[in-house]
Amino acid sequence: MKPSRRQPGTATSAGRPGPSRWHALWVTLVAGFMILLDVTIVAVALPSMQRDLGASPASVQWVVSGYALTFALALVLAGRLGDAIGRRRIFLGALAAFVLCSVAAGAAPTITVLVIARMAQGIASGCLAPQNSALIQQMFTGAERARAFGLFGAIVGISSAVGPITGGLILALATGPQGWRWIFFVNVPIGAVALVFGYRLLPRVAPGKRGHLDLPGVALLGCGVLAVMLPLVLADSGGLRRLWWLFPAGAALLIGFGWWERRVAAHGGQPLLDPRLITETRGYATGASLATLYFMGFSGVWIVFALFFQNGLGYSPLQSGLAVTPFAVGSAGAAVVAGRLVERMGRLLTVLGLVGVIVGLAAAALLLGFAPPSVAVWAALPALLVGGIGSGFVISPNVTMTLRDVPVRMAGAAGGALQTGQRLGGAVGTAALPGAYYLVLASGRDDYRLAVAASVGLGIAAICAALGIALIEWRSDRGTTATPCPPEVAHSHCHATHI
Repeated sequence: MKPSRRQPGTATSAGRPGPSRWHALWVTLVAGFMILLDVTIVAVALPSMQRDLGASPASVQWVVSGYALTFALALVLAGRLGDAIGRRRIFLGALAAFVLCSVAAGAAPTITVLVIARMAQGIASGCLAPQNSALIQQMFTGAERARAFGLFGAIVGISSAVGPITGGLILALATGPQGWRWIFFVNVPIGAVALVFGYRLLPRVAPGKRGHLDLPGVALLGCGVLAVMLPLVLADSGGLRRLWWLFPAGAALLIGFGWWERRVAAHGGQPLLDPRLITETRGYATGASLATLYFMGFSGVWIVFALFFQNGLGYSPLQSGLAVTPFAVGSAGAAVVAGRLVERMGRLLTVLGLVGVIVGLAAAALLLGFAPPSVAVWAALPALLVGGIGSGFVISPNVTMTLRDVPVRMAGAAGGALQTGQRLGGAVGTAALPGAYYLVLASGRDDYRLAVAASVGLGIAAICAALGIALIEWRSDRGTTATPCPPEVAHSHCHATHI
């Protein structure tokens, strides 16, 4: 085909599409927002599902937990497959599967069918998610890449915060006993449109070297993640008490995975997750650790707030979601701005963002816990806005700085591993923070205000640990300056120079 008649989705010789790359980015962002929103949007509809399907509390919890579990299990393998056989191909296939699973979940006649559909939907989401960051690596360089990651970070940040709002709004509009089904059906038209535009706009590039699939690595990583996450996703039904022994077993499997990957790389093979991402890629190990700790504190906060507003203050699901809107608004706006600042400020931007999150959440927890109930929620709104702005300066800059020096050939696996850490951290947070909330209530005081203050404080402790990592890396980076990258050169080809 002649260059002058190149199809809109066809890549240039550098592997990046022409002016349509920003349109292609919006396709990936819409799909990414949809799959991440599905992590939290379902929670507000669980009581309706339980009534309509005659399900037990333990079985209906799998509608949320099963999705989170299979989502996390698929990430790294899907990222590696995208690197090997083509990110566009995996993205479109996973998006089509997600839409079909949404139809199956919305039409499910029994709780068993619903849980199976949700677990399949989680696999599709886990296959799609790492392609998002990898496609950004592929389509953009330099300052444009930072801006693209800023938008991607905004999607990651606000999707969790607006899940309860969106779910409450859908339930308010779709009245009747079967209204919860629209939580899944709403994905169908959005996903179908994204599929059409994705087919048209996403770049077609030659896949990487296929080689052989590291099956022992797949087994070790999958079993390790499963062992760590299963007690957490079953926490509401006593999973932590019954399955605690899976934590050391999972740790041993993950250590074995690291040993095996080093062995494969040392013998010239193609590991599932190249150890050089951890040992030789500047900023990747610290950025992934920071993300895991941040999501550990960040993810569980929204469940705690929902429990407090609905059970403690008697709010409806929609009112509960609207009460945390300032955080979502602040996070979205700040993330877009952060994409323009990260190249100039570097890790300092993340440090300032983490301080903002800590200050905002601490102030909100204190106000909700100790101010008079008639004014506490209103007084907490500015504090949540400050926390949201801080969060916008954390998630998108951290994604940019964690992935910017990753070679494009490893972008899918690197993005998958980063998001696996986020999902693991989120699973710990969503089990630990509500657990602390209920523990305070069960102490005999039945004090909802003390419970929300104590549990949010636990989340802040994890965010403080993330701040410690950010401070260490910031101090380290102050001793280096990055050689400027010309627009046509990828970040991975630039090197740090000591002052």
